[in-house]
Amino acid sequence: MSRANTRAIVAELQRLLPNAHAPYSGVHVSCAVETTDGRVCYGVNVENAAYPQGLCAEASAISAAVTQGSTRISCVYVASSLPETVWPCGGCRQKIFEFAQDGCEIVAVSPDGELARRTIEQLLPLGFRLEPGAGHRV
Repeated sequence: MSRANTRAIVAELQRLLPNAHAPYSGVHVSCAVETTDGRVCYGVNVENAAYPQGLCAEASAISAAVTQGSTRISCVYVASSLPETVWPCGGCRQKIFEFAQDGCEIVAVSPDGELARRTIEQLLPLGFRLEPGAGHRV
């Protein structure tokens, strides 16, 4: 991913933050997933009064990618309205892991545009996925 594309993705994440539906927590989150076929799909968090029924921004972005036919993720960007960087929750780490290529980078974007980077394996060291013919990958 070129620096220009990263800047464009970060700018789009910041532009999308107000679109999040977060009347309960007040925390707006936006996410972009870059797929191995070159698509960038975006999502925001959508809360619901029945908390478990809401959607994290990461799940929303992954759903957008899958809807467009992309099922392999090479990079994930996450921004929020909080004053510091945020990382995907445990459930979203597993969701990302299932679609991630090895070494998939997670980029946490601070409000001032600073980037922190980790691999999905660093964030979820014992993640698992089903791989046809291979059983569980641990």
